[in-house]
Amino acid sequence: MKLYWLLSISCFLLLSAAFAQKNKSPYTFNRASLKQDVYAQLPLGSIKAKGWLLKQLELQKDGFTGHAEELYPEKDNLGVNSDWLGGTGNSWEKVPYYVKGLVALAYTLDDAELKAKAKKWIDYTLDHQQENGFFGPPKLKDWWPRMPFMYALQSYYEATNDKRVIPFLSKYFKYELDNLDRDPLKEWGKSRAGDNMEIALWVYNKTGDVYLLDLVKKLKEQAYPWADIFNQNQFQFYGPDYQPKHMVNVSQALKFPAVYSQVDQSPYYTDAMQNGIKHILDDNGQPTGIGSGTEFMSGHNTVEGVETCAVVEWMQSLETGARIIHNNASIGDQLEKLAFNTLPAQFSNDLKNHTYYTLPNQVQNLPGRHGFNQDYGNGIVPSPFSGFPCCRYNMHMGWPYFVKNSWVATPDGGLAVNAYAPMEVNAIVAQNIPVKIEEVTNYPFDEQINLNFSLTKVASFGLKLRIPAWCAKPEVRLNGKLLPGVVAGQILSVKRAWKTGDKITLNFPMQVAVMPQVSNAVSVERGPLVYAIKVKELVKNVREYPVKGFYETEITPASAWNYGLVLDANTLAKNITVVKSTMPDNPFVQEQVPVQLKVSAKQIPAWTIDNNHTAAFDVPFSPVASAEPTEQITLVPYGSESLRVSIIPLIGKPAYNTTAYKQNFDNNTATGLINYGNGWFYKDNAIHTGANDNGLSGTNGPKIIATGTQFSNFVYTADVAVSTAGDAGLIFRVAKPAIGADAYEGYYAGLNAQTGVITLGKSSNNKWIIIATAKYPLKIKDTYKVKVKAVGNQFEVFLNGADKPLITATDDEYKTGNIGLRVYNAIATMDNLEVNAL
Repeated sequence: MKLYWLLSISCFLLLSAAFAQKNKSPYTFNRASLKQDVYAQLPLGSIKAKGWLLKQLELQKDGFTGHAEELYPEKDNLGVNSDWLGGTGNSWEKVPYYVKGLVALAYTLDDAELKAKAKKWIDYTLDHQQENGFFGPPKLKDWWPRMPFMYALQSYYEATNDKRVIPFLSKYFKYELDNLDRDPLKEWGKSRAGDNMEIALWVYNKTGDVYLLDLVKKLKEQAYPWADIFNQNQFQFYGPDYQPKHMVNVSQALKFPAVYSQVDQSPYYTDAMQNGIKHILDDNGQPTGIGSGTEFMSGHNTVEGVETCAVVEWMQSLETGARIIHNNASIGDQLEKLAFNTLPAQFSNDLKNHTYYTLPNQVQNLPGRHGFNQDYGNGIVPSPFSGFPCCRYNMHMGWPYFVKNSWVATPDGGLAVNAYAPMEVNAIVAQNIPVKIEEVTNYPFDEQINLNFSLTKVASFGLKLRIPAWCAKPEVRLNGKLLPGVVAGQILSVKRAWKTGDKITLNFPMQVAVMPQVSNAVSVERGPLVYAIKVKELVKNVREYPVKGFYETEITPASAWNYGLVLDANTLAKNITVVKSTMPDNPFVQEQVPVQLKVSAKQIPAWTIDNNHTAAFDVPFSPVASAEPTEQITLVPYGSESLRVSIIPLIGKPAYNTTAYKQNFDNNTATGLINYGNGWFYKDNAIHTGANDNGLSGTNGPKIIATGTQFSNFVYTADVAVSTAGDAGLIFRVAKPAIGADAYEGYYAGLNAQTGVITLGKSSNNKWIIIATAKYPLKIKDTYKVKVKAVGNQFEVFLNGADKPLITATDDEYKTGNIGLRVYNAIATMDNLEVNAL
């Protein structure tokens, strides 16, 4: 250990000499023209993972990252004939994505084999820049793929100080500035320009070249107006242009206003990221703190998922944002929630497989269609080839970027903590004094974190500690003495003369919290971890790939999953027992998790697999009646399961709204409405259907349903305007809603303005059946007051306040159910929903 310590100190003394003049920080902070309190990344390799976190990186090296070039050896992927190595391939973003994560993993692990793989790609690119500054495959005329590759170059430079990198990037940025007017940003580059801006500002802080600020401003002007979109919830305002509602773009762009806030420090930019996150989670949130997106924003429910690319990009946006905006603990809290729950859930526990989409309630991993906006037959099947190819290349940065962004340098010569986990940090503080901080912890599975300090001599500097908002009674001790001013959700600054042997002890007691979710269901949290029902897994390897040990795997439940929690409404969390066990090497293996929760529950036999046999029906509205016996069930961390139920109903006496319902969408919001397909959104105090790139509504027949209603005999009115071909209208007596045009049980009364036809029909056994129709001189974009009167098996449909119904019909199949709205192959606007029981 003594030799290791001496080598560590020697390394950082050399770093200090190489990078710093006397009495100056070795780290590069913002120049005077930019926001001044921005933190700096520590050089890649300064932070070493330990404990369970190191195990994830080692598994990644032995799994999908270490074998990526064997798994994907084709010239259009990562093969030796790739266009990024001068070959004839066409790999577009694949190589840049992969190399971005590969470099970060290689130098975080200090692994010679991975470094050699990374240098092959880096060296070729650095050595083959065109005279005009353009780099990468000459035939690839697209700004976007070069953006992730620039992150790879940034990480490589921070790890090696290779003197080729800064001139290389400077030359490219000059080329870019000279050519953006002739070839402006489009599509993915227009969406993801924040990446380009971040690296341009990083180079500006190295060189002081003012043209880089001009470049940043031009990139901002050509990009989507992300600050507007985030501040004003405009994701769905772009019609058939899907880019601003594509969840990977949105996740990646979260950093955009934060990056630009270094140039323009107005609240419009500094607040936009958090405003955007709030809007996303309000309309699409999942228990683990990310928005659904398959691939477009998919609303609130338990049957839409999140894409692996979106997870790692959302994490990186938070990591960037935390360096720039750090007035409280919220960004770090959000980062930890994703890293400790959503990220490991995307991977098999040996990090050889991933799933393209992961659902909050995912009770089987089998091939089949789900009705997602962008659907893939193997999209939830674990394998190295799950879903569309992007994620299998982009996912490599998830854990390494979390490590390299967990601690940062502050402009006053101190350090700040963005996220906690077992690590060792080697940094330069104060007046170029090396410090080593050992972060000894099993967090987030344990409540205590110890920071042990080693220095060559006494150094005065500030340490900024994030105090999680979820912790009710946090404590921080310095050398055993309790520190004052520790406030949940805030940053604690500790400035003193530090010496070897000093010790900070953070104690974050973790209380069980029961959080409200869709349809009155709940999720269960303890500290930063989300818990899910433990579902025993029957694993079947259905295909073995040429690379030994890699399989496509189908997983089905070997135990019941359809439980509701038996909890007293006033003391929910107190009825959950915490059970701790020995900390394993890998805490994301279901059978050896170090913390489990025990809780009483009952099965809900009516909650089953949906009619497509691909997923569970959406969570039933709580409370749910159950005559089944009470059992003691186990909840385990979300990230430890391939099958999970994390949005859980409550058992009790049903309490539906059966008398009156009204929804005017005032203030462009609504509660209690659940999406099934497509991106419904609010604008001008009405609700609208979002458009696919074909200009029509997604998934053909999207529905939005008030799952807390239950009406039998009633009068239901709403304003309906259909703006295109297709039809839109009212849905009622609904049960078993799922994604898909006819994936429900119930009735529908719709208007087709193009054909002038009003239709009353129903969905039965996943088939559409017309009950009755009527002709009416409807006009596209005109608004009509639609009224449906239902009494027993008698139905009447009226228009615009008429006394005489246009349709009178009978049908005996459905007696009661939810109300809602439905669209079929159309864009529509609806408002002023009102239902009154008869």
